[in-house]
Amino acid sequence: QVQVEESGGGAVQPGGSLRLSCVASGRSLSTSTAAWFRQAPGKEREFVAVIRRRGGSPIVANFVKGRFTISKDNAKNTLYLQMNNLEPEDTAVYYCAADATDLITSRLRDARAYEYWGQGTRVTVSS
Repeated sequence: QVQVEESGGGAVQPGGSLRLSCVASGRSLSTSTAAWFRQAPGKEREFVAVIRRRGGSPIVANFVKGRFTISKDNAKNTLYLQMNNLEPEDTAVYYCAADATDLITSRLRDARAYEYWGQGTRVTVSS
């Protein structure tokens, strides 16, 4: 059984930083497409960043470029999201997602393409 579990959320002031972690069990992230999504209150779940199964440069959403960095530690089977210069608009529940397939480019940002999901970790950015 595959499980993914996020941690690291919390409350920070604008301009602050957080690092989210996602630990996977039952499946190796080194052979998975692994991504972060988020869902703000009253909004749909949206893509944040992804590391493709095939490797290569990570892909991040335009609204977090230069502020968020996605990375992976295969030895720890853990996915990370380093979030810097946080803004109130970043307030959301952040979800880790993984899929065993090497998703094609057109599906990387589609939450429906991912099979495995965590329960989410809440991030609140407020002064």
